[in-house]
Amino acid sequence: MPVTLHDVCAVLERRFPLDGAEEWDAPGLVVGDPASAVTRIHLAVDAVAVTIDEAVEQGAELLLVHHPLLLRGVTSVAESTAKGALIARLIRSGCALYAAHTNADVVETGASARLAEAIGLVDAVPIVPGAPGRGLGRVGTLAAPISLAQLAERVADILPPTVTGVRFAGDAERTVSRVAVCGGAGDSLLGHAAVRESDAYVTSDLRHHPASEALESAAISGGPALVDTAHWASESLWLDALANELRVELPDVAVTISRRSTDPWTGVVHPAAPS
Repeated sequence: MPVTLHDVCAVLERRFPLDGAEEWDAPGLVVGDPASAVTRIHLAVDAVAVTIDEAVEQGAELLLVHHPLLLRGVTSVAESTAKGALIARLIRSGCALYAAHTNADVVETGASARLAEAIGLVDAVPIVPGAPGRGLGRVGTLAAPISLAQLAERVADILPPTVTGVRFAGDAERTVSRVAVCGGAGDSLLGHAAVRESDAYVTSDLRHHPASEALESAAISGGPALVDTAHWASESLWLDALANELRVELPDVAVTISRRSTDPWTGVVHPAAPS
């Protein structure tokens, strides 16, 4: 019997229950006929033109992404709109679209768990626990203490390169042992006790005011140094773990991974040093 899109959705929703998503999230099937056959799945962080083109060119009947294309309400999918044009491309090409977002973040092999593993955290547990072993973010201990600068270098080494690279805030020589991580945008967890009790917090999209306030607070009452990464890069590590899981669950379906960067930034300029 051929594998159907319905079968694949059942696998995904067993591994990443939709009720595990945050209230504001919109995971699940976006485009596609559940009765259609699936022989190839293409994985990507984002559903954008380059990853949709990859999926179509490779003959994938499903593009499985992390970030929902229709996260915020839309009133039109006319092809004069960016999202409408993407959806039309998928439908005309017979390629379904499915998003596994925060419901996939919280599982034992989600984006934060994968980032914690790659950094080398031992006995990592969720920052915000949910079901046993599940929850948002991860916090654990390095096998041996290192400096903040060395932690930032380690993070840069394990992530795919991006224009903005990896930034850190704090004393470069600060000793780091306990580390909290959150793949994707994580400044909402800056005030959490598990983060504040860590030596460093690795996440993405840190904004000026939350980061500044966290550092000012740390100077008075303690708190972590900060390591800021590109959002796409921090979550891209999850794709390999997901591919391995799907190959076990769906051995008759080919699974490919996009290696294209969907980080939006394409250049950076630093002022010339004064002569």
